[in-house]
Amino acid sequence: MKKYTYFKQEPMDPAPLEKSIFHTVRFHEMDVMQIVWHGHYVAMCEDARMALGDAFGMGYEDFFKNGVLLPVRQMHLDYLAPLTYGHTYEVKARLFYTEAVRLNVDFTILDEQKNVMARGYSVQLLMDKNQQVLFERPAFYEKICQAWKQGKLQPK
Repeated sequence: MKKYTYFKQEPMDPAPLEKSIFHTVRFHEMDVMQIVWHGHYVAMCEDARMALGDAFGMGYEDFFKNGVLLPVRQMHLDYLAPLTYGHTYEVKARLFYTEAVRLNVDFTILDEQKNVMARGYSVQLLMDKNQQVLFERPAFYEKICQAWKQGKLQPK
């Protein structure tokens, strides 16, 4: 499978952090056309993003404990083929390194044969609890980014 990304990587950037989850389509996720309703794709991507953050010590709870909110600034999905009832799909999230104070995550939804069914991305800003945009990384996240850049960041 060819790697596809929405985010530009600099030559010295570390490799993206990755985490996959598996989702089996349930009856209540179907629409009248007998395919997964498009809004559920976002929830699947968010589940993968949360698993990625938790795996590397930068989940929502980690940010919140450090006084940081993570509002979504952008969300984009390309629907390439429909998801159907009873099938299990891999939902892969990749966090891309950036010097900017934000989280750049891309998503790929794959069927059992590794065909790309959908792909997209989200951009999340970092804000303090007063909802002011941060222009510097909080100390705990800076520590994670430095370990990532040095190749020392491992999943929990």
